[in-house]
Amino acid sequence: MVHAVSTDKAPQAIGPYSQAIVANGFIFVSGQIAIDPASGEIVEGGVAEQTACVLANLQAILEKAGASLSRVVKTTVYLRSMQDFAEMNRVYADCFGAARPARATVEVSRLPKDVSVEIEAIAVAGS
Repeated sequence: MVHAVSTDKAPQAIGPYSQAIVANGFIFVSGQIAIDPASGEIVEGGVAEQTACVLANLQAILEKAGASLSRVVKTTVYLRSMQDFAEMNRVYADCFGAARPARATVEVSRLPKDVSVEIEAIAVAGS
């Protein structure tokens, strides 16, 4: 069974995609950027503030799907600049705690709305 996940506690999709899809026991969360779901605006600040917002958005989507960050098995982090890696990594490590999903981090030339970071995730369904 495949079904879409949608919550107003994370930014709505800005294109023809779902916030997440649950399929075959996994949750595939679309890339999240630093948009405040209440205002629809980009979060002010640097990569640390943006990373914290992105991870909060991921958490909200996972909670709607019945999971949490502790169930994440793989993330992909897209950074506008690898010079931001250490700062992003600090916030990421604090957020995930002892849970250490597999991860790839890549530098890209541009991200939606010119943000500094985007993160997508795959999690195991369930809490």
